[in-house]
Amino acid sequence: MKTTFTLQGRQLTVDDLSGIRDLIINHPSWHRTRISQELCRRWRWVNDKGTLKDIAARSMLRKLDSMGLIELPAPVRSANNEFRNQPVVPELSEQARSMITGSLSDLQPIRIQCVNNSEGTRLFRGLLQQYHYLGYTGPIGENLQYLLYDRHNCLLGCMLYSAAAWHVADRDHYIGWDASARKRNLSRIANNMRFLILPWVRIPHLASHILAIIRHRLSRDWQDKYGHPILLIETFVEQDRFAGTCYRADNWICVGKTRGRGRNHNSGNPMVPVKSVWLYPLYRKFRQALTA
Repeated sequence: MKTTFTLQGRQLTVDDLSGIRDLIINHPSWHRTRISQELCRRWRWVNDKGTLKDIAARSMLRKLDSMGLIELPAPVRSANNEFRNQPVVPELSEQARSMITGSLSDLQPIRIQCVNNSEGTRLFRGLLQQYHYLGYTGPIGENLQYLLYDRHNCLLGCMLYSAAAWHVADRDHYIGWDASARKRNLSRIANNMRFLILPWVRIPHLASHILAIIRHRLSRDWQDKYGHPILLIETFVEQDRFAGTCYRADNWICVGKTRGRGRNHNSGNPMVPVKSVWLYPLYRKFRQALTA
């Protein structure tokens, strides 16, 4: 085994692995969340606001477990599996699913609600699970979830921003950073991981309008939740399905395409659909800041 390797942006040593194993062995009654939280405290693994990065730690622990390097206790429950067994989006009545047509001005001002409670989370998950072609798989790392309403309080859709992809060749070339700068500053990029306009909403220019509204507030919302700003946003559009029209209309920049290898495969033949890479700088001197 290598003496050091990197997971979740952290460099791990043999001593780190020994410490994790001891933590698990010495506390046999602890569940995975308790273990990840204690690990964050010991390593002082926190975000810029001082909050424990236990979601990232839990992801790292699951990967170590799948690699056979540690042995985690069985999960108490699977939130996603439990959710799939529940009725999907019971909050939406027949009236709420009525066709919405007309012009954008009929709906304005659009109301953006940041999801911050269990009821909103359940609705948000249900919308993606039922109406987004990729379903709901849970956010990655730091994230913000938004529900979208018109001025009549009719639900229009939802949007998810999460942690940026670790390595994207065309994005990284556009920024001009090296591996060291990427490791330091990747948290300043957010990924538009899901964007859903409900299928009965047929309003021209609505999608690009929502993109503009949210990008104007995204960095401030991120600062409030995680203690640091966002300088650049990214998204990936499946080329065989979509043309990225709404992103183009909102002046996002298409900088290239992915290699089709996914988050956990750095070489070999394509394993997932090839996607076009779109970026939008939120800060004029983003290159200077991201390469610092």
